[in-house]
Amino acid sequence: MPIDTKTDDLQTAIDKLKAREDSFRQLENISKLGSWEINLKTNKAIWSDQSFKIYGLDKASTEPSLELFISHLVPQDIPRAQTILADAIKNGKVTTFQSKIKRADGKIIDILVNGQVVYDEQQIPSKLIGTTQDITQQVNNEKLLKQQAKELIHQANHDTLTNLPNRMLFQDKLTQMINYSTRHNEKFALLFLDLDQFKKINDSLGHHVGDNILIKTASRLKMALREEDILARLGGDEFTIILRDIKNIQSASTVAQKIIDIMKEPIKSNGHSLFVSSSIGISIFPDDAITKDNLIKYADSAMYKAKDEGRNNFQFYSADMTTQAFERVVMESSLKIAIKEEQFVVYFQPQYNAISKTITGMEALVRWQHPQIGLVLPAKFLPIAEESGLIVEIDRIVMKKAMQQFSKWYQDGYNPGRLALNLSMKQLNEADFISTLSNLMKSINFQAKWLELEVTESQVMNNPDASIKKLKEISKVGIEVAIDDFGTGYSSLAYLKKLPLDKLKIDRSFVKDIPQDEDDIAITKAIIALGKSLNLKLIAEGVETQEQKDFLVENGCKNIQGYLYSRPIPAEDITLLLHT
Repeated sequence: MPIDTKTDDLQTAIDKLKAREDSFRQLENISKLGSWEINLKTNKAIWSDQSFKIYGLDKASTEPSLELFISHLVPQDIPRAQTILADAIKNGKVTTFQSKIKRADGKIIDILVNGQVVYDEQQIPSKLIGTTQDITQQVNNEKLLKQQAKELIHQANHDTLTNLPNRMLFQDKLTQMINYSTRHNEKFALLFLDLDQFKKINDSLGHHVGDNILIKTASRLKMALREEDILARLGGDEFTIILRDIKNIQSASTVAQKIIDIMKEPIKSNGHSLFVSSSIGISIFPDDAITKDNLIKYADSAMYKAKDEGRNNFQFYSADMTTQAFERVVMESSLKIAIKEEQFVVYFQPQYNAISKTITGMEALVRWQHPQIGLVLPAKFLPIAEESGLIVEIDRIVMKKAMQQFSKWYQDGYNPGRLALNLSMKQLNEADFISTLSNLMKSINFQAKWLELEVTESQVMNNPDASIKKLKEISKVGIEVAIDDFGTGYSSLAYLKKLPLDKLKIDRSFVKDIPQDEDDIAITKAIIALGKSLNLKLIAEGVETQEQKDFLVENGCKNIQGYLYSRPIPAEDITLLLHT
């Protein structure tokens, strides 16, 4: 409330003045703002209560002064304070000064000082007035915000799992490297690295193991690189490396081979000792390309070439790879159309009892009836279907068509035996696989006893516990289960005896050189003995000669599949075969 000099008596004016001082004192306490005044002629000072609190001083025993203020400044801020004070006295403007002080209790705090010189009638500086505010909390908050902003920027540019630069930062660094290398006439290599069969680790052992593998892979890759090289993780199991200022392609070869070698050592994770190899593609700036997109595309193409060459190797980009990569993209696109239009046909390869010379069953094998280029064999498109995830839809089309044909043969009075269907683990792991299969069988009047599902040994052993559980569900329905390509994987007998198996299928790689190759003879005999000891049916595939058949029959395997009896043939030819 303001003082009215016309109406207020002396006591009223004093009361109002006291009330205003109390309010001002409260405001100082709330804002942690202390006021002060220094007489420049006598050097005596007046401090508010809050000023004493800021410095941690006792008002009753402290004589405030300019020297007292300066003595509490941290040593490194004293010269700056003296300069600012001299300038303030000289120019008379409001001066702001931020500093740290050491309180009487030893605590370091941040203060903000605002001061102004007051001049007397002769324009001589008479006093210095101002405020001191404790801004420690504000400064700490600003530091925290800056740290958080720094962390957010880091998170936006780095992979959270490995802490490596992510795709966005890699793109930026690649652009910078192109610009730098162009100005300095330097070469650099871009390596595109992909871990081989990494998805199987995630699927069989879990993502926590897979994540651990990625972290340890990143650590190993760093060991193979120079400090000036750039390592990034694009996502999944894909890493990129920029080798700066290389003299020739041999320099890139040396590093790539070093990575191949360093990855050969097993990685231990959660009690597992895992061997994880890598495939590496390499493009060179400016030899192969001068733009960011092309360098990435060519290194990626070279990486796929490395996978096609058997994995665990590196390949440099060549012009042919662009054509191959384009063909791959076109193939995948065409496969999607083929699935939509169901362009797939089923061929059947009969399985015979070599003693009775009768058909015991048929293996269904897919062919792609392309509208322009004709019949496409599975070796041309199934690998791409597997990698792209299209294999599940193709498997379902083949299953439906093969089962429909078998059901028709039985309805027509023929006895085609048991239908053997190759089943990918991707399809088996689909949540609705059992229900979809059951519904299909009901809709076409297909009996469970007519069906045998074949799974490869290597796929089963990727995740044996999950495979056992799923295959038991199939077995309960009355469908037989066979292990295809037996002997080519790394199965454990402990798991093998737990699998609900009905049949072992001896792989063609062991059959083709018998009875000449002693190793194949020994392996084949061992598989037959194992099958008998486990009370499993046996069948050998890839039988092409009379000698191979005779050897198998003599050693206890009477069921035969191969060119000796028949190649895979269309359904109409099978009908003629069944009719004779």
